[in-house]
Amino acid sequence: MGDNEAMCAAPAPALSSSPSLVARMRTRWPQIAQRMFDAGLGRTASDADLPPEHFAAEVLPTIHACGHAVLHAVGEGREYTRAEVAEFVVPVAERHAEDRFPLPTLLAAMHQSAKYVLAEVLSLAEPTEAAERDFVISRLMDFLMHTNIVVVETYTEVQHSVHNAAREARRELCSALLRGLAANELAARADTSLADRYTPLAIHISPEATSAASLLAHRRIRVLHRMLDRLTDSTTLATFDGFTGIVLIPSTDSADPDLARYRTLAAELAEQFGTKAYVGQGRAVLRAGLPAASEEATELAALARLLGRPSGYYRLDDLVLEFQLTRPGPARDNLADRISPLLPKPHLLEALEAHLRHGSDRKSAAAELQVHPNTFTYRLRRVCELTGVDPTDPANSRLLAAALTIHRLFPLATGAGEPEPS
Repeated sequence: MGDNEAMCAAPAPALSSSPSLVARMRTRWPQIAQRMFDAGLGRTASDADLPPEHFAAEVLPTIHACGHAVLHAVGEGREYTRAEVAEFVVPVAERHAEDRFPLPTLLAAMHQSAKYVLAEVLSLAEPTEAAERDFVISRLMDFLMHTNIVVVETYTEVQHSVHNAAREARRELCSALLRGLAANELAARADTSLADRYTPLAIHISPEATSAASLLAHRRIRVLHRMLDRLTDSTTLATFDGFTGIVLIPSTDSADPDLARYRTLAAELAEQFGTKAYVGQGRAVLRAGLPAASEEATELAALARLLGRPSGYYRLDDLVLEFQLTRPGPARDNLADRISPLLPKPHLLEALEAHLRHGSDRKSAAAELQVHPNTFTYRLRRVCELTGVDPTDPANSRLLAAALTIHRLFPLATGAGEPEPS
């Protein structure tokens, strides 16, 4: 039914009560909108194992603004047209469709929200306002019908969007560059001009155990691409799957001095995703050097995450010692052997780690472990006896710190034998 066709509804009554039902609805709309959201998508977020704020930032402001506009039209005695509905609904529906949020779940949430609003109309209407009540309900039902149609049409368009096909083509192009394969034909298919030099950024997001992992991944991909387009003022190549991946930033030279934007990217990712985000930067290289440079970036991001470093942006300069310790060889094996006698005795490992964190402040280290300082001193002495390395000596302390780093990255099997008394 078109926007201009007559609806099976009562003609607009004279809205003469003071204040009218519509006026009272508009006054109470901020509270109604919040409860309407809670009854629909707000409850859906919890049922789908999504963070409570997952929909709030994008959907709740739209409910506030659109509701005011609809009630204003109802107060004027006119229908709120489908074109007017689309201005509010299409952007939100597009984002949900791109995230592959299930359409039946979205429509069910909208239905629950509509039920709440209709219940509010019935509770607010006075016995003398039957005509206005029926008119308001009729217009709200028209609005719900238009909204349903717009949402379904938007989902259909997004699912067949050329935009998604182009994004997948760019992903294939990025993957080919990272493997050192010929990419000219893929670049033409993706309608993308290749740069001579790129800086690879590896992105690692802290893993989360949630049944909504797939939905979160699709939203993260969309958010990342939006950030990257702003960062580079162009379409950026990426293989990010919502948890890990590589981004290729076109670079003008090997120095690539504009590092602040990468730090900003890491901070924004953590803020948007609500979890730790690690961005490792490889060297800016010609296209032929991308496989090695992207591998370096991936190692840096993974290294920062595995070592429990703060969420953020990391270059080789930030992790040069830890990076070198990951190189296989006799030196790494020798360092690992130094700490192997402590592996069956976790309380000694804890004491050593606390000592390395607090240095000469044994009282603070003992307090962290909730033991007496004398007990802590005894444990350090046992570390020295078992490893042959005195952790209280500054040079030896650095040696054991390196051995602990290797242990975190390449855990050794705990040795057999009698447990050390605590």
